[in-house]
Amino acid sequence: MYKPFEEMSDNSRIWIYQSNRKFTDEELQEIEKTLLDFTTNWAAHATPLDASFTIKYNRFIVLAVDQDYHSASGCSIDASVRVIQDIEQKYNVDLLDKMNVTYKTGDFIAFKTLLEFKQMVKEKAVSANTIVFNNLVNSVGEFKDFWEVPAAESWHSRFFK
Repeated sequence: MYKPFEEMSDNSRIWIYQSNRKFTDEELQEIEKTLLDFTTNWAAHATPLDASFTIKYNRFIVLAVDQDYHSASGCSIDASVRVIQDIEQKYNVDLLDKMNVTYKTGDFIAFKTLLEFKQMVKEKAVSANTIVFNNLVNSVGEFKDFWEVPAAESWHSRFFK
């Protein structure tokens, strides 16, 4: 059962998929329709899930399930990954590679491989104060408070030591 993302409980579990490029407006409309259809019908063992999604900065897909209502199972999580894989193939984007870093440079969102980001740290092209997207957050509450943070406050901090 789809529920607007803003209405999801802070305890809701989330999965964040970052794209290696920004989606076009046309792609965004199609992806939103795909995700709306998916979350409306998403179920675990034939039990509908209280689910939602949001797309941030035309680049990050965030899926959410209210675990207090009913938890996502292995099969239902697999179904969500298949939807993400379909989006990857249809739009020729990379959404599943966790070895990439996305960060802000002013109003611009930059995307680098982990190796490129490490090199930028060495060259002091980014700092511990650079705002990064911590895609390892697990709940809507963590997403609100700890998704966009200075690198020093995320897993990225290890590169500045």
